[in-house]
Amino acid sequence: MSIPTTDPAATVAPSWERASRALFAKMLAEFAYEGIITPYAEHGEPGGYALPVNEELTYRFRARRGAYGHWRIDPASITPAADPLAFIAAAHDTVLSLSGDTTGHLMRELTATLAADAALAAGQLPVAGQAELGHAALEGHQTGHPWLVANKGRLGFSAGDVARWAPESRTPSRLPWLAVHRSLATYRGVPALRTADRLYAEELSEATRAGFARTLADDGRNPDDYLWLPVHPWQWDETIATLYAPQIAAGLLVPLPTDGDLRQPQQSIRTFLNLSRPRARTVKLPLSILNTLVWRGLPTERTLAAPAVTDWVLGLRDGDPFLAEETRVILLGETASVTVEHPLFDRLSTIPYQYRELLGCIWREPIELFLEPGERPRTLAALLSTDRTGRSFTAELVRRSGLAPDEWLRRLFAALLPPLLHFLYRYGTVFSPHGENALVVFDERDIPVRLAVKDFVDDVNLSAEPLPEFDGMPAEVREVLLTEPPSFLTQFIHSGLFVGVFRFLAPLCEEQLGVPEVDFWSLVRGEILAYQRRFPELKHRFETFDLLTPRIKRLCLNRNRLQLDGYRDRSTRPHAAVLGTVANPLHPG
Repeated sequence: MSIPTTDPAATVAPSWERASRALFAKMLAEFAYEGIITPYAEHGEPGGYALPVNEELTYRFRARRGAYGHWRIDPASITPAADPLAFIAAAHDTVLSLSGDTTGHLMRELTATLAADAALAAGQLPVAGQAELGHAALEGHQTGHPWLVANKGRLGFSAGDVARWAPESRTPSRLPWLAVHRSLATYRGVPALRTADRLYAEELSEATRAGFARTLADDGRNPDDYLWLPVHPWQWDETIATLYAPQIAAGLLVPLPTDGDLRQPQQSIRTFLNLSRPRARTVKLPLSILNTLVWRGLPTERTLAAPAVTDWVLGLRDGDPFLAEETRVILLGETASVTVEHPLFDRLSTIPYQYRELLGCIWREPIELFLEPGERPRTLAALLSTDRTGRSFTAELVRRSGLAPDEWLRRLFAALLPPLLHFLYRYGTVFSPHGENALVVFDERDIPVRLAVKDFVDDVNLSAEPLPEFDGMPAEVREVLLTEPPSFLTQFIHSGLFVGVFRFLAPLCEEQLGVPEVDFWSLVRGEILAYQRRFPELKHRFETFDLLTPRIKRLCLNRNRLQLDGYRDRSTRPHAAVLGTVANPLHPG
């Protein structure tokens, strides 16, 4: 066997130390936030903290504390060495109390994350250059989940897989398609796409449809007996070709050629934007890799229900003038799906859930269909980006807007919060508006003007307390959407938006825009209160879904992996751990 002479690591070596230091600072900060470690303040050292690991090793660093108990650690201040892998190796059985198997898998995830971070850093554009990129191109420059430390673990991917399929590789690909016999496959669509033929007429050229049908006919199959869907090449090679081998042998699954369109993975890694036809639907495909807490498959019941959930949510929006005409919130509907069952695995409820999420596709509306002239969408996560000089992407957008920083932030909160609050208070329905599935739409001056949301079926939750607004909800929607007690429903806005994005954005704005954190959170609270003044008839709902309570539960994403679930197989998807409470910066007291 010959080893390639071109070493990919050599191209990122100059960026490795910087990426390593940044990842270690993030690790210390998020582990401290979640109570996994407990640094102590050093006397006589303003902002200085120490973390003893054993008798020979104590880490020291400088940090600022912020809202929700946030830690902002200066990467340059970490001593003796800012190596996150060495820290895990030294601390796994002392301060972290990790099992041996968790330690090994975690170090693998962290190494993969660090390698991806270093590659990103090596090719990083200045924020002024990033601000010129379109939505699809900008996706390839994001650093991933700000809260989860091992956010690019992608267990199952090789180095070659990462180079081809990771969003930061920015490598467009043509996806092959698959024909699946209707005895295994089920189609669902919104009313405008009631039949699969309507979807295919919009998504595939006449020549492509004819070619697919000819492939089946030449194999002695009746094309009308099959549904078509794109398939991720990695998933086909690693999972489908083996686990569906009996069905392939029986002709129930028949490989088809590509449709010819170039597609690029988004930050969610399993969702592809169509670069050849930007106004065509994006496709969400299952990937049997473990990344950011869960296996990235497509749950059967949720894939089936996606169009019905879309139809219901869009019905709420379209029937409400505040949502449809005033906030003009964009909801990127999951308008069609093909779900493919596995004849054996889908009937075994106790096996690992990854085996019940193997094959299917969800077609989602592209944001380009809903933009007005001059508008530009960017994921909320982009606002947290900084370049190698430390300059913030948000600071660059504020500069380009010509607005004062506090006014720009006021416009941001006015774009994001009213539609989310209206769904919560009026309809007892909440999105999880985290950085990847919430998009900010900017005008031609880079001023935030409105919100776009995607991932309905995965990230919409309902109040467990019955509300009159639920009366017309189809049973299929009610059965699949998760419910939470009213007191916990607000956590999806707190954890998804305030803790998951604003906790990191606020200190950036203080450092680079001169907006004190207390003023940042005052502007957020002001937008909530402005909405409540606008709809006084919902006063009882403001009390039921109280966003301004003195304390909120502290959700812990990293703790789930390190100390709750580890890397064990589960029959159901895991949820975030909860550890105590933190002070709510939105509380008026």
